[in-house]
Amino acid sequence: MDKPAIKVLLVDDHELVRSGIRRLLDDVATVEVVADVGSGEAAMDIVRQACPDVVLMDIDMPGIGGMEATRRIARATPGVRVVALMTHVDEPYPARLLEAGAAGCLTKDCGLEEILAAIDTVASGGRYISADIARQMALSMLPGGKTSPIEQLSRRELQVMLMVTQGYNLQTISEKLCLSPKTVSTYRYRLYEKLGVDNDVELTRLAIRHGILPPLAST
Repeated sequence: MDKPAIKVLLVDDHELVRSGIRRLLDDVATVEVVADVGSGEAAMDIVRQACPDVVLMDIDMPGIGGMEATRRIARATPGVRVVALMTHVDEPYPARLLEAGAAGCLTKDCGLEEILAAIDTVASGGRYISADIARQMALSMLPGGKTSPIEQLSRRELQVMLMVTQGYNLQTISEKLCLSPKTVSTYRYRLYEKLGVDNDVELTRLAIRHGILPPLAST
């Protein structure tokens, strides 16, 4: 008897990317795309409704972002396996994603064959980390390996940093992370101190320099 198709949820804030991946997966008999959505918030709603086996989660999204959505999904529905799709593979991102509960990590330029391998592996209870990401993780552990100042941030500090550099104000961050504005402000200035910056502009430049944000488009 054939195994039932693996139910997959696609999450990416770029509709063109979602539709492209969906078209590829729709041609695969072993996979059923149950939905595709554009935010981490929407992903959590669909997970509760559709009960997918695997979530392909873009990490770089507005709002709570893919990392926080991964953490919440892993905590609330541990049977749902999240595969993170990443544009930046340097530490501390991969390790933080695995700590958050991701079962796999892929680069966003990977091919369909690797996406299918990751889906099949994590749906079977395993973990899947692409070769490029695994290499970066291994190099960062070597003596004298390249380290990032971002590594010293706590999970909450990293969340606040991501939202600040995306342009969210204090009240919005407070609402999305379910924290008081005072607590968000404390995290904000704590990460300023740890990273040696004085304001949001310097924080954004640092995030770009270390690959957390893409370079600003020239005008």
